[in-house]
Amino acid sequence: MRGHRSLRATLTALPLAGALGLALAVPASAEPPGIPSPETAKTELAELTVAPEGSMDGYSRAKFPHWIEGPDGCNTREAVLKRDGKDVAVGSDCYPTSGSWFSPYDGGTWTKPSDLDIDHVVPLAAAWRSGAAKWTQDQRQAFANDLEGPQLIAVTDNVNQAKGDQTPDEWMPPEAGYHCKYASMWVGTKHKYELTVTDAEKSALQKALDGC
Repeated sequence: MRGHRSLRATLTALPLAGALGLALAVPASAEPPGIPSPETAKTELAELTVAPEGSMDGYSRAKFPHWIEGPDGCNTREAVLKRDGKDVAVGSDCYPTSGSWFSPYDGGTWTKPSDLDIDHVVPLAAAWRSGAAKWTQDQRQAFANDLEGPQLIAVTDNVNQAKGDQTPDEWMPPEAGYHCKYASMWVGTKHKYELTVTDAEKSALQKALDGC
């Protein structure tokens, strides 16, 4: 889920401001904001609508404009790299010039941004199949660039690519110790955006949350 700089001024300004600077970074939080506690996630999971997956008819990643640029000229990918890394420094173009990143999905640590993808915890295609097909383009853009919820995280690139658009009944992070938090992030995102879950997906999430 690599991105590139694009869509500069005309797209909705999401809250990137303040997330990036052009000098040495402040200490990173190293994880997305808004991750519900396991107990809250269980409550939210029970509130999700269970429904079969929709089709992929009409789907295109272009319908989820992502890595948009904020008022400071830095894009969403760059904001997540700074947030999730340690001692991240960036250049005048907002791209990291140094730092390190720990990928909680697989326990890998990286010093080159090119080794990292920004994972959409609920993949764009999975969102499409569970309700986003009916959204407006602006709604899909907000989902794809959400820096306020637990929807974006910097992880090892090939792990993210192995995940693809699979749901938790099909794929969980290789690090079993992260399943609880991953399930909480998944549920928190689906609850925020009122997306549906399948029976199998709900069972997998419940199992992960029961193991917290």
